[in-house]
Amino acid sequence: MFRRVMPVRPDRIGVVQAQAEKLGAPGARVEDPCVTPSGGGCARTALAPFFTALDALAAGTASGPVVIEAFGNSLIAGDRIVDVLRDDLSTAYGSAGRGVLLVDRMAPYGGRGRTSASSSGWQPRTLGELRAPPHAFGISGVYHVATRAKARSRFKLEGEARGTLWWLDVPGGGALTVMSEGQVLARTEPTGDGASRATAFVLPEGGRTLDVVAEGQGAVVQGVVLQHARPGIVLDTLGVPSSDAGLYARIDGAALTSQLAERAPKLLVFFLGGNESKRIEWKRLDMEKLRADLSALLRRTRAAAPQSACLLVGPMDAVRGPDAKAQSLTQRPSLEAVNAAEREVALAEGCAFFDFYAAMGGKGALVRFHEAGFMHEDLVHPRGAGLDVLGHLVTDALLRAYVETPPFAPGVAVASPNETSVEVTP
Repeated sequence: MFRRVMPVRPDRIGVVQAQAEKLGAPGARVEDPCVTPSGGGCARTALAPFFTALDALAAGTASGPVVIEAFGNSLIAGDRIVDVLRDDLSTAYGSAGRGVLLVDRMAPYGGRGRTSASSSGWQPRTLGELRAPPHAFGISGVYHVATRAKARSRFKLEGEARGTLWWLDVPGGGALTVMSEGQVLARTEPTGDGASRATAFVLPEGGRTLDVVAEGQGAVVQGVVLQHARPGIVLDTLGVPSSDAGLYARIDGAALTSQLAERAPKLLVFFLGGNESKRIEWKRLDMEKLRADLSALLRRTRAAAPQSACLLVGPMDAVRGPDAKAQSLTQRPSLEAVNAAEREVALAEGCAFFDFYAAMGGKGALVRFHEAGFMHEDLVHPRGAGLDVLGHLVTDALLRAYVETPPFAPGVAVASPNETSVEVTP
């Protein structure tokens, strides 16, 4: 039988682990419930589809990329935390490319790790906005509207052979053209019916750049997919600032189904809870709606990607922040209740759960990060090496769960390292 071993890790792991220990962040185990009990053992845990895909990469039998979809709030929108996960897994199993990218940034600042290399003439809209934007979202949770004819984005190519343009067929939006080195690769044919569409294209061998050009004002782009066909890891960062489980309901059902079917992920991972804990404190949300919203999100995405594993990462430690003045470093009163509710919903829906709060060191962890200089002035968003530590906590727990969980063979029950067994709600 195939034996799982801890894969090769990046050289920086020792430094980051030492920093985590210095911050009093002990880490935590991933709670990977048995979703298919069999006799006295387990035929399948929540993370089995992802772990089986890693087995194939490790054994050299994978036929293509292993795709991970990372949904979440501003904690991951800048990509640094999930970038650690991407880097660790790619070091171990190889990279298959960048995956889902945006034609422009979500704001006029920040890096371009998940966008085109350069762009002009686009207005971003996100599902995290207070007022619902006029058009539907795809799984990226973002779309960009051309503010003028010839709005353009340029991507630097890395040897990819194929790509896909995700666009919204809005009335009067006009066509979009995909080009490389002056050669037209594809041109959309809009009908104005409002549907999310995907236009595939073949990239020229040796091409250095890819341009997406709006032929007229009002054209809408939901994303661009660039990746290799070879085996390896692809991690799509789908984080949106200000988002919560309820706001993810703004993703159009047809787009969710078609785009997740195209991506065929082996792992859906959700980083949620921070905005929910604030909104409960502000009385804009209650625990009953939180549970309902989160259950709906997990069910919708899993129905669209039934072959995928599922992992919910709970909220990190949180304080009231500078607006609370003397109480700025006081823990948010709803945080632990939100964390417990998210664990409850995750297990009920057959998803694994990672207790980020406990992994950081529980109550007071954020104060330690702040005192070490690893929090922005808003006392909400980590920065610098603090982001690396948080990414390491998630990655280390996930890989340890992989090693400690025996491979599953069809029809064979094995002992599970987790005692948790759940009956998945249909």
